[in-house]
Amino acid sequence: MTAEAAERLRIEIRPGEAVSGLLLQPPQARACYVFAHGAGAGMTHKSMETVATGLAERGIATLRYQFPYMEKGGKRPDPPAVAHATVRAAVAEAGRRFPSLPLVAGGRSFGGRMTSQAQALSPLPGVRGLVFLGFPLHPAGKPSSERARHLTDVTIPMLFLQGTRDALAEMSLLEPVVKSLGSRATLHLLDGADHSFHVLKSSGRNDREVMDEALDAFAAWVDGTIG
Repeated sequence: MTAEAAERLRIEIRPGEAVSGLLLQPPQARACYVFAHGAGAGMTHKSMETVATGLAERGIATLRYQFPYMEKGGKRPDPPAVAHATVRAAVAEAGRRFPSLPLVAGGRSFGGRMTSQAQALSPLPGVRGLVFLGFPLHPAGKPSSERARHLTDVTIPMLFLQGTRDALAEMSLLEPVVKSLGSRATLHLLDGADHSFHVLKSSGRNDREVMDEALDAFAAWVDGTIG
């Protein structure tokens, strides 16, 4: 399926405030991924479109959406409470659209972290698992595991798709974090990829191959864990 096949919609967060969304539904979808963008680029970014179309090819519907600051053209991410409310509104919209499909939520970087925070505070209705497309464990150059503390309150399965060159998640910190979460957490490492899943030419493969690996792992996890 092409990105042009996505249905544009409005997602109401609260009376008088709504954000844009893009719904892509392949024939006979077996799950829906509700996913948010990273801090610096919105839902129409090429990487977001690649994930949506790639998952559609693998039989997984997607609902991607904007956070309010991105909808308004701002650069500073919304406060957590606003981001969490947006996540909940998007999940609720997906539930209305796909009442019979299992839902998976998450997103790229900031979007994934806001989703897991929302889930930790109060379970997202209908969401059976979380998938992180590069979990931002810490700011670049400031290694810490503080941002992962809330994950102990997430009781549904989680999949971390993570590049081994990710400057926002040192492997020496991320691997123990995932291990501490026990059987509900799975870490799939993308060898040589950075936070945006880019690889160096010297790696012997290209970004498309890395994304295919990530999405194949995503689909297999849905079938083995959620399905």
